[in-house]
Amino acid sequence: MLNRRQFIQNTSVAGTSFLLAPQLSKAAGFFKGSPNEKVVLGSMGTNSRGLYLAQSYAKIPNVEIGYICDVDSKVVDKTIEEIYKITGKRPKGITDIRKMLEIKDIDAVVVAPPDHWHAPATIMACQAGKHVYVEKPCSHNPHEGEMAVEAAKKYNRLVQMGSQRRSFSNVQAMVKELHDGVIGRTYYAKGWYTNHRLSIGHGKQVPVPANLNYDLWQGPAPRKPYQDNLIHYNWHWFWNWGTGEALNNGTHELDVIRWGLGVDYPNKVVSTGGRFHFNDDWQTPDTQNILYNFPNNTAAEWESRSSNGFNIEQLSRGVVFYGDKGTLFYGSGNGYQVYDGDNKLVKEVKDDTKVDGTNKVSPTEALDGFHLKNFIDGVRGLAPLNCPIEIGFKSTLLPQLGNTSYRVDRVLHINPTNGHILNDPEAQKLWSREYEKGWEVKV
Repeated sequence: MLNRRQFIQNTSVAGTSFLLAPQLSKAAGFFKGSPNEKVVLGSMGTNSRGLYLAQSYAKIPNVEIGYICDVDSKVVDKTIEEIYKITGKRPKGITDIRKMLEIKDIDAVVVAPPDHWHAPATIMACQAGKHVYVEKPCSHNPHEGEMAVEAAKKYNRLVQMGSQRRSFSNVQAMVKELHDGVIGRTYYAKGWYTNHRLSIGHGKQVPVPANLNYDLWQGPAPRKPYQDNLIHYNWHWFWNWGTGEALNNGTHELDVIRWGLGVDYPNKVVSTGGRFHFNDDWQTPDTQNILYNFPNNTAAEWESRSSNGFNIEQLSRGVVFYGDKGTLFYGSGNGYQVYDGDNKLVKEVKDDTKVDGTNKVSPTEALDGFHLKNFIDGVRGLAPLNCPIEIGFKSTLLPQLGNTSYRVDRVLHINPTNGHILNDPEAQKLWSREYEKGWEVKV
């Protein structure tokens, strides 16, 4: 008989396809009682969103947050105490992810550090035999996303990306309705995100705080001097570590759009925008539009305004699908409305969950637990993942291509079979990145 450790470590012995196979039901005896098997997690990056994830996982029955890993000792101490308030047990604190991955007691790792760490940590965890829940975006650049997909397959690990809407029951039903033709042939979708972000000012080079291991914080990224307006949140707006609003938030809308349209890769992408609202150190656009054409004769758009929070369609974020027989409106939570060709409301699925697009930690907090539980169920062999890394990579690639178009300032032509950029050497250079010597990412 398999013990607990052998059971969990072998739940994906044949990869994700194993979980989807018909043999799953025949193997009921193998999985019997597994909901009572404890799953031990190590959580990397526990400030802000990472703290929320650690707290949320700690509330799932028979899930233990055994280890907290962060490069900021104050964050480690705070997270340990927050978990203690929930469970009555203090996790062990660790600074270096490499040390945490050596611990054999850990079944899975929650990856929620800055974006430049997402794929490297995911790949390292797979190599160490751990399953992974990685926050969106799954990678800082497309090549890392491809490597994360490869690592999950090579090491037979489950990797779930944090596209929570994939686990919202009404959103699942909504997408099925779209595919079944509720608004006819769906040919266009628009997503958006707005906020009231303030200026980050002009940072000064100052000594690194004693509580922060800045070298390890930078990890695989080329070294840059420490400045006082970077950590813990504003790294989002610097290309060396962050990916801008397009991946910070647009990944969510574009994932729903890609899902609803039933598409994988575009064949053409163009983006425009700029840093218009303030004159400061912010490098990524605060105002951006990205347009996509797909080979199945559909198109999509994503619009963002980081520093002007005037709502679009009465909401700070959302998606609208347009079809030849009607329109479907989705407001980012767990409800949606269907309109006929005369703009008459014909169906409304209500959602009493409040969505706050300005919430940095969890705009859809009341619903996120379904996605986290889906990951744990996957680790236990009870269900397929709702957003495995293969899906996460394709959805992350859309805003990455948008950022690439923005940075080279022209239309990109894309190979619709794999998402790669065609006939543009300058843009193709942004498919990957330079790494700090000794931190090169390999599968």
